Amino acid sequence: MAGNKYRILVKGIVQRGNKYLVVQKWYDDNIVAPYQWEFVDGEAEFGESPDSAVVRKIQEHTGLTSIVDRILYTWTFMIGNECNLGLAYLCLTDMDEDSVILSEELHEAKWIEAEQFSEYINNKRMLEDLEAAELY
Repeated sequence: MAGNKYRILVKGIVQRGNKYLVVQKWYDDNIVAPYQWEFVDGEAEFGESPDSAVVRKIQEHTGLTSIVDRILYTWTFMIGNECNLGLAYLCLTDMDEDSVILSEELHEAKWIEAEQFSEYINNKRMLEDLEAAELY
């Protein structure tokens, strides 16, 4: 049917040893905490594989080179007639923790252990998905 659109979103949960990279992203001036902790995310370009997109987004936003380990979970949501499909990847890097160079979109980065996810990530659904994926 004409008019149906899909957008592919990727989330890169970067692991180095027993630590995971969280980044602080600006969301909204009108909320109490305009910066929120998240994992690296973005959109796949048209014709780009989601696997390539997540590795590219991690590189663009943090300067880290990584490899895809596996897909941890997926999610979907609609905006008007556009279906957004999200893929959350576990990606591995062996680059030094101090190698992170953030893009202008990001405010700060931290390497945390899985047990600390709930201290940083406010999105309850994402925490449930991470738990279901047995990441923590």
